[in-house]
Amino acid sequence: MALTILCITFVGFLVAGIPVAFAIGLSALCTILYEGLPIAVGFQQMMAGMNVFSFLAIPFFIFSGELMLHGGVADKIVTAAKSMVGHVRGGLGMSNVVACTLFGGVAGSPVADVSAMGAVMIPMMKKEGYDADYAVNVTTHAALVGALMPTSHNMIIYALAASGKASIGALIAAGIMPALLLMVCNLGAAYYVARKRGYPAGTFPGWHIVMRSLAAAAPGMLIVVIILGGIVSGIFTATESASIAVIYTMLLTFFIYRTMTWEAFLAAAAKTVKTTGIVLLLIGVSTMFQYLMGLYGVADMTGELMSHISTNPIVIFLMINIILFLLGTFMDMASTILICTPIFLPIAMQYGMDPVQFGMVMLLNCALGLNTPPVGTTQFIGCAIGEISVGEVMKSILPFYSALFLAMALVTYVPMFSMWLPRLLMH
Repeated sequence: MALTILCITFVGFLVAGIPVAFAIGLSALCTILYEGLPIAVGFQQMMAGMNVFSFLAIPFFIFSGELMLHGGVADKIVTAAKSMVGHVRGGLGMSNVVACTLFGGVAGSPVADVSAMGAVMIPMMKKEGYDADYAVNVTTHAALVGALMPTSHNMIIYALAASGKASIGALIAAGIMPALLLMVCNLGAAYYVARKRGYPAGTFPGWHIVMRSLAAAAPGMLIVVIILGGIVSGIFTATESASIAVIYTMLLTFFIYRTMTWEAFLAAAAKTVKTTGIVLLLIGVSTMFQYLMGLYGVADMTGELMSHISTNPIVIFLMINIILFLLGTFMDMASTILICTPIFLPIAMQYGMDPVQFGMVMLLNCALGLNTPPVGTTQFIGCAIGEISVGEVMKSILPFYSALFLAMALVTYVPMFSMWLPRLLMH
């Protein structure tokens, strides 16, 4: 009965329009009160969930991304991407995909990625004659790669939710290949639609322009190398790498590019404080929710239920993907990771999936949810910038969804895409 109350109240609060963090916390408190447990138990779980040293990396990674967003790094990355692929048919769309991938590597957040790249690329594409729905779809789907890059704070959250089964270093290394795979799939979708609609090709500026633009953008992209190289070599931990990322980003934007203003710095700091507060609240209430799910054996019951449907790993992984995708459409990325990892990770491991690979599957599903109504944060931002309705964008979204689902299938069923680089670097 207590588990029923937990589920019904949670769904009820969500349907009533209460924010996800409060829905999670209130449903957990209702269940605790029904069980007759002291309310202090819930708050103890919240504090225990937030009081983890590794979580220090989260505000630092968020701050680093915000500094990149407000420090004008996006413009140099756009110039570099445009010089490399702008001459292909639908060149601005292709440039958009590459630019989002590169900026996702330094920002580590799909929302920051679509905000920065969208503000630059969507108006530029519309001005050059590209349809608004195409510009928005290219940007919002390409921006999802930020969830898989080394600066992603959601990797830290997954590592903690996995209870030590996947190291942060291995996850950071594992994200590179799926991120590149996602970029290739998005390039394919962007080119397919551009060719179908007859969008023009640009002119190749020459290799000297390409090299010059890459040299200008290289200091910003170097942050990925610093983080990955430092962790793999053992020079610093993942938490230390996050603070080093902030120091490097400040030096880059203040002294190398000289694009950071005091007002922009304060705006980046304020947004970091706000985002960190939201993430930590989600972590706290989700830990309380996890405690109750563990108490009632939700993971075991879910595994048993799925085994009644099939014991074929292909079918089991497909079911996990579908559930994670559906949950990601109306839940925040962090809360989905925190709630679903303890349930589905043991099941995935039982059927032969490595925890690091499952982390990539989890992050990809959650990222896809960010671009799907009713929540669809990245999609709403892109539509607002492109001045177009979500309904219009959804009419032409199928090729881009197909690209993402192809990437999802390859990451799910071909372990090499997630595991090759960690095995190469971590041993």
